[in-house]
Amino acid sequence: MATRTNRQPNNPATALRAYLELVKFSHTLFALPFALASMLVAARGFPEPRIFGWIVAAMIGARTAAMGFNRIVDRHIDARNPRTQNRELPAGKVSLRGAVVLVVLASALFFFAAFQLNFLALILAPLTLLTLFFYSFCKRFTSLSHFVLGLCLGIAPVGAWVAVTGKIELAPVVLCAAILVWTAGFDIIYATMDIDFDRAAGLHSMVAKLGVAHALAFAKILHALFLVFLLVFGILAQLGPLFLVATAFIGAFLVYEHRLVHPDDLRRVNAAFFTVNGSISVFFLCVVAGIILWP
Repeated sequence: MATRTNRQPNNPATALRAYLELVKFSHTLFALPFALASMLVAARGFPEPRIFGWIVAAMIGARTAAMGFNRIVDRHIDARNPRTQNRELPAGKVSLRGAVVLVVLASALFFFAAFQLNFLALILAPLTLLTLFFYSFCKRFTSLSHFVLGLCLGIAPVGAWVAVTGKIELAPVVLCAAILVWTAGFDIIYATMDIDFDRAAGLHSMVAKLGVAHALAFAKILHALFLVFLLVFGILAQLGPLFLVATAFIGAFLVYEHRLVHPDDLRRVNAAFFTVNGSISVFFLCVVAGIILWP
């Protein structure tokens, strides 16, 4: 199906909202808190404002480029899926040219921010962006696409650590693993809404491969691993007993998330995906900030 281009907004404010919605800017809530928490631990406090500013710029640039690229690559699939056919590109709210320009500018911002941080950050920037872009093709050939998405989000705390210290250490890698399995778990839950379309279109997901019931059970296992990795990160980062208590609270969030979704009742998938996972990431940042800044 051809992308429609006759609905592009003329009002600047409306156009800005369309571009922000194109890249789901609000979803920055999932990855940014973990990156900022990693930054605080690496610096054992708040880093100098210049470092903080470029970390945020790099995060915004990388995520905007990745989401924009994903929407471009998936625009024809989105146009066929009833759940996504009103997204900005298939609905003509944003032009293809505009989306391409956005991706180029966001990528440039990411590389410039990495350049401003340190040499290792700059060296890793192309590999990072390549990984983010690679995800957009994964569901066409593998049901492991959820894990690639998890890696894309998990890169963020490693990048923040590198930005502060100029090196890669074990603690942020463990946090990356935690975010990888957490993201894969909630993305599997989200994918339950598209099981019929994915199977009909020949797209791959754990839900299409295993069925809803078994996929949700697998997501529970992944979220249990998430808690294990969080505990290991807390030990490596020397966050103390309070972080253990916080991990227990995060476990309670996850139990609630899985109680919202049942193989025979998927009406509350959006609540499980957006509300619960957003709460987990913000809660994680608040706890780490409390421990590091006000011990």
